Order: sequence, then structure tokens, then C-alpha cells
Amino acid sequence: MSSLLRLSRRCLLSTSTTTTVSARGRLLLPSSSPSSSPSSFSTLPEIATPTCGLDETQREYFSLAHSFAKNELTPALASEWDSKEIFPMETMRKAAELGFGAVFVREDVGGSGMSRLEGSIVFEALAAGCTSTAAYLTIHSMCGWMLDTFGTEEQRLKWLPRMATMELFSSYCLTEPNSGSDAASLSTRAARDGDSYIINGSKAFISGAGVSDLYLVMCRTGGKGPGGISCVVVEKGTPGLSFGVPEKKMGWKSQPTASVSFEDVRVPVGNLVGKEGEGFKYAMRGLDGGRINIATCSVGAAQACLEKTRAYILERKQFGRVVGENQHVQFKFADMATSLVGARLMVREAARMLDRKDPQAGVMCAMAKRVATDVAFEVCNDAVQLHGGYGYLKEYHVERYLRDVRVHQILEGTNEIMRVIVARKLLQGE
Repeated sequence: MSSLLRLSRRCLLSTSTTTTVSARGRLLLPSSSPSSSPSSFSTLPEIATPTCGLDETQREYFSLAHSFAKNELTPALASEWDSKEIFPMETMRKAAELGFGAVFVREDVGGSGMSRLEGSIVFEALAAGCTSTAAYLTIHSMCGWMLDTFGTEEQRLKWLPRMATMELFSSYCLTEPNSGSDAASLSTRAARDGDSYIINGSKAFISGAGVSDLYLVMCRTGGKGPGGISCVVVEKGTPGLSFGVPEKKMGWKSQPTASVSFEDVRVPVGNLVGKEGEGFKYAMRGLDGGRINIATCSVGAAQACLEKTRAYILERKQFGRVVGENQHVQFKFADMATSLVGARLMVREAARMLDRKDPQAGVMCAMAKRVATDVAFEVCNDAVQLHGGYGYLKEYHVERYLRDVRVHQILEGTNEIMRVIVARKLLQGE
């Protein structure tokens, strides 16, 4: 655990009368933590909260992220960012001060060095505040992880400390106008010219495009297929690098999305991440973690909707009684909670498998991504329905969560592609 993150936790919890710090500086939670009572982070019983089953350290991670979301990713702020399409860079830099700018990066360059499971706990808490902003943080973290894992020591020292503080923002550039699900058919090319690569082509649907400082670009340095793809870092301001007009989207409005174009963009060979021809492997390994990240953001959004729905159905009256006394409403709410708990457990198990480098982790990540994003959309949609007409109003916020999670069924590999991955493993053993 980074000293920065440890210090942040101590500062955050120092005012608590039920939390103490040992002589060695280790945070100690209260000795009693009743499992049947409402969570301190939720109005729901423990079984239906993100802290169910977490150990002491994991609860501390959640506490830090939850408190940040409560104070810095409020419904009012998230609604303003959504309606005005504001990219809250300074808020994300505040998150970076707590260690959330380089979640999976090693500590020697300013990262938090978290496991995938710990990261999923953090991102779920952040996504319950503003799903769109949390999702961008996961993308930035994926870029940082790729550089930390596959980059040279020089690259790590050059970029990662500033990525950790979010002085530098980053974007992951894989998708192209004509290669979405068929990512291995990408056509952006990087031609070797002495000590440089000259890049030509374009990317589509890139989060952070035009604002980010670093672009991890999957481009073709060799022949057809995945073996001809490499990963090259392109810095903002490089001649020939340009961006399209920001897309007008259904959700994810607190982060810009645009095309990225490369016209004779010259970058040093030293910007190659890892080895030539290995870029597609790096991208796919990055996506295993990315699928957990986007799945856990979905779970966070659904958790927020579940809690808002509970409050609403226990207050709203129709036909002389609160609607929560209606058995149909009770059954619907029970199904929402049950499906959400199941999705969370599946996501966390996928994260554990990825942490221990289980050979089945990739297919488990695909399973978890498909289940969690589908479940989250259903839970958010049911939340809108149970709110009735009010659910359609921005003032009640559930419609924003619904719009934000819809794209999660598409990106990081569509849910149809997740089914392809699972079916191939089950039927062909690939």
C-alpha cells in the first residue's frame, strides 16, 4: 500500500470516534460490526451492501472511496457535469491525491499498488457517486497498468509519476471506425523510419480524446492479424495528431468522447511499449482488467439506484399506503437486490482469479462483465419504473445512472462478444 494512500486514509478517518490508530500507524476498525444491521455506508442491511464479506483492510479502501464520492461526486455535481458536459479534471486530481490516479501501478512511481479485487472495491464506491467519471478513472488506470507492466523503466519514470497525480491524463486507443468487435483487423499503421515511427490512421469512440495528454495507440507495425499489432505512446501536441468534434452521447457526458486522427505523426521508437507485434496481447490483457472495471462501475451505479429506490418506495404513498407494502413492488425490489448481489460476487471472484493469474481468468472476466452490465442495466431500469413518472425526471437521478450504464453493455467488448469468448472456451477449449 502506498504511503500516500495510507496517509489519506488516516486523515479521512482521524475524526471518527470509533476508529483508532495503533502505535505502528495501522488503522483499526471497531471490534463489533453486526452483519444484520444497516451498513454505515447504506440504508440497506449488510447483505445487500458493497461491504458485505470484506475484510478490515478492504473496508478501509471502500470507506475512503465512499467518503470521497459522498463529498466530491455528489448527485448535484454529477448532474451538472452531465447536463453541461463538463470533464471534472480538478475533481479527478483530488481523487489522485487519495491514490486513485494509478490504482494498479507499482508504488515506486507513485502508484497505489492495489490488487484487482481492491481496485474493484474502490471503483464501485466511486461509480455510485458519478458513474461516468469513475469509468474514465478506470480507463486511465488501465493505461497506467499497461505502461507499468509492459513499458521500459525509462517510460515508467517518464510518464507514470505524473499519471499517478493526474497531471497527465491518458486514453486507450484500440477501436477504429471499421474495426470495433473485430479489433485485430485494425488498420492504423506505424511505419518504421530510422529512429521513428510514422503513424497514419484513425481511432473512434476514444474517451478523453482531445483532452488527454497521452494516447496508448494500438497500431500495425507488421502484417495482418493480431501478430502485426504494436502499442505506441503518442503525446498530445505531436504534429499530425488531431481530434474530431466531441460526440453527442446518451450518457457518459462527464467525459469527452471523440475520434483521434493520425496524419504522418512521427514519434520516437522509444515510445514503443514492450515489443513489436505484442501490442494486441497487451491490449487484450488490459481488457481483462478493463472488463472487471466496467462491470464494477455498473454494480456501483445499480447499488445507488437500489438505495434510492428503497427510500422512494418506503415514502411514496398510493391508494392510502406506501407503495413498498405492495407485494409486487416487494418482489421486484427483492429481485433487484438479489441480482445485484450475485453480480457483485461474480465480479469480485473474477478479480480474485485475475489477481492469482488463474488460467481461467479471461473467460471469467468475460462472464462477469456480461452478467454485471446486463444486471446493472436491468436494476437501473427497474429503479426508473418503480419511481414512476418521477424516475423519468433528472431531479431524481436514477435516469442518469440508466443512461450511463447502457454503454457498459457495448464497450470493453460487447456482451455478444463476451458470449463468443465464453462459448469458445466451453465448446472448443480455446
